[in-house]
Amino acid sequence: MLQLLFFSWLSLFHPFYVSVTEIEQNQKTKVVQVSVRVFFDDFENALDKNYKVRVNILKPSNRKQADGLIADYVKNHLKIKANNKSLVLKYVGYEIEEDAAWCYFETEATDVIQRLAIENTILLEQHSSQINMIHAIVNGKRKSTKLDNPEHKVEFSSF
Repeated sequence: MLQLLFFSWLSLFHPFYVSVTEIEQNQKTKVVQVSVRVFFDDFENALDKNYKVRVNILKPSNRKQADGLIADYVKNHLKIKANNKSLVLKYVGYEIEEDAAWCYFETEATDVIQRLAIENTILLEQHSSQINMIHAIVNGKRKSTKLDNPEHKVEFSSF
């Protein structure tokens, strides 16, 4: 709820350039669930520049193509290691909420996470003032940070 209020507040003043990435390990299944929230207009511009294809993610004429570009972009700009092992992100889909797109991914089940290393370059090539917020939740413990461009790496441990 706090994130929704934060994004709503920021959207009043857009052009702030912010993404929010949540990484959470499901305590029962050990699957890591990842969600990335970005302003859809900034995201469309990034897809256009990176893939030389104009994509309307609000009303895509080709949803399969939009899904493929979104999945590829995020996988190329978000790298996650759990306990020194790279996680393979499997694209689940996306949805639009107000002026932002939520993009969802998950991984195979993995050992209980003791340490996370994250490299997040989402939209850094688009805006020199890009901010990427990262929240990690493991065993019910939440750790968060803010990465200001050009910062793009963080490590969390001791969950």
